[in-house]
Amino acid sequence: MNPTIRNILAVIIGCLAGGCLNLEIVMNSSFFVPPPAGTDLTTAEGLKAAMHLMRPIHFLMPFLAHALGTLAGAYVAAIIAASHKMKIALVIGVVSMAGGIAGVLMYPSPMWFNVLDLVGAYIPMAYLGAKLAGEKKAAA
Repeated sequence: MNPTIRNILAVIIGCLAGGCLNLEIVMNSSFFVPPPAGTDLTTAEGLKAAMHLMRPIHFLMPFLAHALGTLAGAYVAAIIAASHKMKIALVIGVVSMAGGIAGVLMYPSPMWFNVLDLVGAYIPMAYLGAKLAGEKKAAA
C-alpha cells in the first residue's frame, strides 16, 4: 500500500478507535462512579444543572475517557502508520485535544479539571501511545 495512503488511514482509524473508547468509557462511567442523586447527566442541560453537585470523583471517568481514548487512538495510529509514527500519534493527540477544548467551551466544569484534562490527557498520552507502539525517537 502507498505509504501516504497508509498514513492517512492510520490517522482516520486512530481517531475512530480513540473516539469509540472515549465514548464507551463515558457511556459506562455511571457504573463506576454514580452521578449525584436526582441528576440527569444524559443531556447538556442536565449536566449544566448538576455541575454544582459534582465532586472531584465525578471527574475521574471523563478524565480517564479522554486520556485512555487518546492513548489507544495514538497507539493504533502508530502501529498502522508506514512512517512518521510519532508525528501521526501526535496528530491524534491534537485532534483529541481539539475535542477537549470544544468540551471546555460547551460544558461548565471546574478550572482545575479543565487544566488537568487539557494538559494531561491529550498530548502526553499521544506521546506515550507512540512510545508503546515502538517508536524509538521523535522524528524531526
